[in-house]
Amino acid sequence: MEGRRGLVLAAVVCFCLVLCWLVVATPASGTGPAKVAGLSADDAQLAAKQRAAVLDLYSLDERLVTAQARLSTLQAAAVRLRSERATLTHALRLARVDARLCQQRLAARLRFIYDHGTTSSLDVVMGARSLGDAMTELDDFNRVAASNADVLLQVRSAQHQMTYLQRTLTSREQALAATTSEAAQTVSDLTQLSSERVAYLGTLANQRAYDAQRIATLNAQAEAAVAKTETLATTAPVVQTIGDSSGLPTTPATVVVDGKQLAVSATAYSLPGHTSSGLPVGWGIAAVDPSVIPLGTHFIVPGYGEAVAADTGSAIIGARIDLWFPTLAQADAWGRRTVTISIR
Repeated sequence: MEGRRGLVLAAVVCFCLVLCWLVVATPASGTGPAKVAGLSADDAQLAAKQRAAVLDLYSLDERLVTAQARLSTLQAAAVRLRSERATLTHALRLARVDARLCQQRLAARLRFIYDHGTTSSLDVVMGARSLGDAMTELDDFNRVAASNADVLLQVRSAQHQMTYLQRTLTSREQALAATTSEAAQTVSDLTQLSSERVAYLGTLANQRAYDAQRIATLNAQAEAAVAKTETLATTAPVVQTIGDSSGLPTTPATVVVDGKQLAVSATAYSLPGHTSSGLPVGWGIAAVDPSVIPLGTHFIVPGYGEAVAADTGSAIIGARIDLWFPTLAQADAWGRRTVTISIR
């Protein structure tokens, strides 16, 4: 009798462990190794994306530093160009003053020629009182004429120089303004792209944290299911018969049945879900009244096969059992019938 009890207990433990493995291996339950493996694979992909995003962010930071340095250089060049324009403005002001002075000197020379009333060398000679006066007058005339030519040349040169400097400075300012605007736009674009990459990294980090939490939850559920199944297998009572092969009386069991058989009303059902013990419904899972058939009991149902008492229900009272079928058609075909089960 004791050896038979040990065999029944070992069978209960093995069957419950198999059912627990089915629980943790079923993806639909959300607690199986397949689900954990899928989340781990997703986390690995997220980690690869995170590393690529970090490298991309480093590259963006380097480009941003380079663009900011170039923008600073251009801004410094703009400051120098403004200083050059101020210098040129001052030079133009001086040039205008020099032009006015040259014009005044030219006017003085013209008045000198007008006062002497002559415009040629012959007039100077004919109008002189002596040869010495003629030579003096000729020298003054030549000196005034040369001075007038120098004044005109200086005025024209100053005007050309000022025009050239103005055009050159304007061209440089326009080119520098365009280049500075382009550099500023580049800095702005890189800054925005860097901010987007940082936000993307934050999203990846949050997703990885969420996946890690889900993996931990699934592992905890799997461990809890295993522990509950082991507890059920350890604490499940074994159905005892009235007597053993020696004919001696035995200790009274939870319920006394006629030898190894019990007549019960068996009802079929086909519904998804889990049993009261936490195991998923499936073929061979039977709901019983624990006061009649203790949980963990194995028995043979004629026309159905082997079953295990692993579920309860408020409607399962007395000598009654519910048997699970995978389809409604099979459940309808079984219906409700009275059978004599064999306790193992």
